[in-house]
Amino acid sequence: MTKNITLTAAEEKLAELIWREAPLTSPELVALAEKEMEWKKSTTYTVLKKLCDKGVFKNENTNVSVVLTHDELIANQSRRYVEDTFGGSLPKFITSFIGGKKLTSAQAAELRRLIDEHEGGVTNG
Repeated sequence: MTKNITLTAAEEKLAELIWREAPLTSPELVALAEKEMEWKKSTTYTVLKKLCDKGVFKNENTNVSVVLTHDELIANQSRRYVEDTFGGSLPKFITSFIGGKKLTSAQAAELRRLIDEHEGGVTNG
């Protein structure tokens, strides 16, 4: 079971800045947040601490580093959503997502490719 990580709007803004600029020092981050978002030093450090507490970044010896990439965070959130909303059933999620629309040939081919690529894994049912 993956840790459920949700970010506030402020955390998302700072996270996007860090992912774009990392690696960087916390003073560099403070300067960037002030320039791009008009944040005070205390705001940046407060939000950075929350992101570090959630396991997204690490701030050691004033060096801010990425622990969880943006793609990894999105993947974790997506898996959690499918687990919580569709009982972990990917077919139920896809059926709901498609919502009666027709797939293009390219979309169907991509789904087949992904299924072939990932088939054979351990299932929960």
